[in-house]
Amino acid sequence: MVVDNRKKEIFEVLSFKDWMITILVTSIPVVNLIMFFIWGFSKEENPNKANWAKANLAWMAIGIILTIVFFGAIASFIIAALR
Repeated sequence: MVVDNRKKEIFEVLSFKDWMITILVTSIPVVNLIMFFIWGFSKEENPNKANWAKANLAWMAIGIILTIVFFGAIASFIIAALR
């Protein structure tokens, strides 16, 4: 059990089955993004799963930003080479 010191509530440990379903759902494109927001910002969700979902959203945002920077740099090199 995990104790959330802010609310003094006790939360059950997520079972193997819970994690298997969670990982299955997050392997589906687009659905994973929606579920990360639902799990991350739901008040009723287990705090461990909520923090995990928020961390995944942060990594997704970092990946998107790095992808944009990378492809922007490649595009600028191509444009510069064609001039």
